[in-house]
Amino acid sequence: MKHLSVFLVYLLLLVSCKSEPKENPVNEPTVVTDQAKARLDSVLQSFVDSRNVAGVSALIYEKDQEVYFNTFGYADREAKDKMDRNTIVQIYSMTKPITGVALMTLYEEGKFKLDDPLSKYAPEFADMKVYVGEDANRNPILEDANRAITIQDITRHTAGFKRGADSTYLGQLLAEADPLNRDNTLNQMAEKMGAIPLAFHPGEQWEYGPSVDVQAFMVKRISGIPYAEYVQKNVLDKLGMQKTRYFIPEEDRKDFAAMYVRKGEGELVRDSLTYDNYIKRWPLTRGGSGLTSTLDNYMKFAKMLVHNGTLDSITILKPETVKLMASNQLADSVTERSFLPSKGQVGFGIDFAVRVEPPASPDENMGEVGEFFWDGAASTLFWVDPKNELTAVLFVQLFPYDPIGLHKSFRDAVYGPYKPATINSMD
Repeated sequence: MKHLSVFLVYLLLLVSCKSEPKENPVNEPTVVTDQAKARLDSVLQSFVDSRNVAGVSALIYEKDQEVYFNTFGYADREAKDKMDRNTIVQIYSMTKPITGVALMTLYEEGKFKLDDPLSKYAPEFADMKVYVGEDANRNPILEDANRAITIQDITRHTAGFKRGADSTYLGQLLAEADPLNRDNTLNQMAEKMGAIPLAFHPGEQWEYGPSVDVQAFMVKRISGIPYAEYVQKNVLDKLGMQKTRYFIPEEDRKDFAAMYVRKGEGELVRDSLTYDNYIKRWPLTRGGSGLTSTLDNYMKFAKMLVHNGTLDSITILKPETVKLMASNQLADSVTERSFLPSKGQVGFGIDFAVRVEPPASPDENMGEVGEFFWDGAASTLFWVDPKNELTAVLFVQLFPYDPIGLHKSFRDAVYGPYKPATINSMD
């Protein structure tokens, strides 16, 4: 009887081993769970309900699966056109990572090295001066730059370029030269920019500015092909990003979202100044701004990055190049970093902010170490989270840049409540 019982147990084990295998849970989402989806719906709807945004949409992939998509509110509030998957938005500085990828395709071809002087290819930027203040008679004091601007400097915002016109001496020079005027060509932009003194010595500070516009100029100069044509052929077309453009043709303008300016709590005013930027063909094709896109188009770009440079068997960059772009390039000696610390515990790579430490408090943006990301002036956002194989794109058309904490709320909804980083101590 005892032997019979043992035999029956053995038989049951044998049958169970031969039963249908359970579904492999490896590709199941672990970040964007049902609870996360509920948080996302609630958060995004609340911004529309409070009338702090006219409309918002979001798309998230995790482990090659679409795990979240939803839209709330209007692309055009006055026309009652709802946000949807085909809505075209102004992405502003989310143009920058696309430009960086275009530039790095030439890097892979051996056309330049990151530590090459910019002036090796662009004599417009040779013998740069640095503005260091004024003398007793309020005359500007200029010094020779301590070293040449390198190509690496223009990929990480350490070149020394002044960020925008203001009442200062450099600001006034910038206003007069107006290098980023859309009627300039990239060549004219470079000539004007190279004639303006730098705001600091190359490599000494991080200051956001026109560096990526210079990258577009470099793509043109090195490749011998107009920038818009080069990025179209070598990045956008290869990824199937046909709706990512500088110019929106007549037949697609019905999908073009309106821009709104927030004047106060629940008070939005429709903006009419930016529309013409995209329905006319301008001489200047900026590297730092100027593209429009759709959720799915930009997600293709993000998915290419999370797959280390390849999407659907189409390779744009090598894995080691993507890793280089997504690695912090700022030395600890670069302590002046403008607004970058507001992004969290981050450094800066090649046209991406890069998270180097977990959030230190609940007040910081949530995210994973190793993620890389950027955003746009109209409050758009995307990030790539290699650890979780997650990519997220958030679209909205709101000026000024995220005055309502939308990005933090969106990230908190994705990753859940703040958890202090665990410290592994030695026994």
